[in-house]
Amino acid sequence: MSENSKIEWTDHTFNSWEGCQKVGPGCDHCYAEARNARFAGGTAVNWGPGAPRRRTSPANWRKPLAWNAAHAEFFAVHGRRQRVFCASLADVFDNAVDPAWRSDLWNLILETPNLDWLLLTKRIGNAQAMLPIAPPLSNVWLGATIVNQEEADRDIPKLLAVPARVRFLSMEPLLGDVDLTSIPWGGHRVSVLQGWNQPEHGIHWVIVGGESGPGARPMQPSWARAIRDQCTAAGVPFLFKQWGEWAPNWMNDDDGKIPGSEWMDRFGKRRAGRELDGRTHDEFPRGAR
Repeated sequence: MSENSKIEWTDHTFNSWEGCQKVGPGCDHCYAEARNARFAGGTAVNWGPGAPRRRTSPANWRKPLAWNAAHAEFFAVHGRRQRVFCASLADVFDNAVDPAWRSDLWNLILETPNLDWLLLTKRIGNAQAMLPIAPPLSNVWLGATIVNQEEADRDIPKLLAVPARVRFLSMEPLLGDVDLTSIPWGGHRVSVLQGWNQPEHGIHWVIVGGESGPGARPMQPSWARAIRDQCTAAGVPFLFKQWGEWAPNWMNDDDGKIPGSEWMDRFGKRRAGRELDGRTHDEFPRGAR
């Protein structure tokens, strides 16, 4: 599915800068922090309060221009536009980033109209103020990371308040049961998946995944199934990214798996795979170009 990225839901990853700090339970085992420490000789020099962010090289900043120029060739093969995830090693809406860098990023997005930019953030509350003062950029998908019900109740209303062509949730690592049909909005608890028929409202896409790497926490199958079923009922595209380190195991009898008998075993990310109840889920927003 991906051309220059191992992430299942994108074709390319682009990091305009590197560095961040932990802001919630989903950050506890941050792979990007560990990577930063590994390349810096054991200490994550670009992570934590007061740590400097590192802007990536001019050569790296030129890559999206090359992807944009290759649009016709890519479209002829895949029948769609290229997706660019920004940023896997940072946060676009990080308060500690030089605003001039973010301005350069907006200019790059404007210079690459053939690419769909997927901006995923753990700081969705900053997006309204930090996005360009203009109508929504037509090639930007805006996403928020949600790992539990507390974050869903707090952050999904903030995402809904920001104009965006596509709004999505990345529920990875999923750390608890989440009901997307009961989110506070306008003084009530409402579904953000149902009843939002206009493009300016609602959540258009949901990604779910378990945690990988050292110290990974298991994702219960019931949590993933519940979100899948909510999305299916509402007609919202659902993508199951991975189980992570842990996946279900079952007691078996002569006829196969015994319903309700599953428990979680540590298989490792590769063996655990991407199937939920015997199939992969690779759905994307309808109308995505």
